Amino acid sequence: MGYRLSKIYTRTGDKGETGLGDGRRVPKDHPRIEAIGEVDSLNSQLGVLLAGLVEQGLDEVSAVLAPCQHRLFDLGGELAMPSYQALNLAEVERLEAAIDVWNEELGPLKNFILPSGSALVAQAHVCRCLARSTERRCQQLNAVEPLEGVGLAYINRLSDLLFVAARIIGRRQGIAEVLWQPAEKPQS
Repeated sequence: MGYRLSKIYTRTGDKGETGLGDGRRVPKDHPRIEAIGEVDSLNSQLGVLLAGLVEQGLDEVSAVLAPCQHRLFDLGGELAMPSYQALNLAEVERLEAAIDVWNEELGPLKNFILPSGSALVAQAHVCRCLARSTERRCQQLNAVEPLEGVGLAYINRLSDLLFVAARIIGRRQGIAEVLWQPAEKPQS
């Protein structure tokens, strides 16, 4: 990857275009740039979640999620440089293994749950929602410029992991899940 930022502003984007790692210039609203932006947003929100996990001493959860920031940066690199491949199937399998371990402890859901209970639980759900948004943006890009590699599988599995992480965080904090209460049906 030889590029390093020595100058933050270049003025080359002032007219609504930006450069990709392969030298191409594309509009800033190109599906590839939209996908990169979603990955960046997710990574930033995941950083907020990780900071909270560290503050609360939830090291086990942090240890599983912290590498995801690095892999999201890799995914952003893959999106910025279409011929670059950094993610591999082993990373998808790592997420699946963590999901399986936590799900075994949690047991099955009996009802829908709300993204609530504590700030950390809610933040994990914010990250989950952003992972789903990232997946949609990547799928939109994939429709016009097919993506290679395991990036789509990775982001899908990450959203699943974040859902389970929200539940395990609540459990570690001793907070009961907030169950959805459906509206009462009107009497006719």
